[in-house]
Amino acid sequence: MSLDLGGIAIPDSQLAREITEVVRDTASPLLFNHSSRVYYFGALAGKKRGLKFDPELLYCGCMFHDMGLTHQHSSDCCRFEVDGANAARDFLDSRGISQQDIDLVWTSIALHTTPGIPEFMHPVIALVTAGVEMDVLGLTYPEYSDSEREAVVAAYPRGPHFKEEIIQAFYDGIRHKPQTTFGNVKADVIADKEASFKPGNFCSVIRNSRWTG
Repeated sequence: MSLDLGGIAIPDSQLAREITEVVRDTASPLLFNHSSRVYYFGALAGKKRGLKFDPELLYCGCMFHDMGLTHQHSSDCCRFEVDGANAARDFLDSRGISQQDIDLVWTSIALHTTPGIPEFMHPVIALVTAGVEMDVLGLTYPEYSDSEREAVVAAYPRGPHFKEEIIQAFYDGIRHKPQTTFGNVKADVIADKEASFKPGNFCSVIRNSRWTG
């Protein structure tokens, strides 16, 4: 039986059970628990913001968002976000889900590391990113009560070394294709023109977040 936080729970459906099984059998416990927390934090954010969303689609987006870091779904040429999105697409297509819903989940996964865009899109897309930003970066940490954070972590533990472990998991999943890390060209342009420019550092944000461990 899944954790229920004021009506926020994993959908009680065959599709959700299959999602859980596939991700649990494919991803490491670290990524499985992280993805589960992303779902709860994303769904809670949706409730707090008064957004309407399909919990099954949100669950799929959250649970598959890091599948591109697993060796089963990691390609040699695509960004890991695209690999994860493609894995979700294939899974949903094999279960007869509509193309419109597949595209929604695909986009939610593909954009989850692209801040500043998902928040203006469909709730499923926005909330996958919201859940990731909370669990990995702690960006909205104060928006969740102590009891909410504690309940989610009790059900799906972070572990005392989560920050370093998740950084290592990212590294292990992308180090064989460094060409896919090219991304925010705006930072490159400013750095080219302003010697004093200091771009933000993803790993530093993780380590300095209000989360412990």
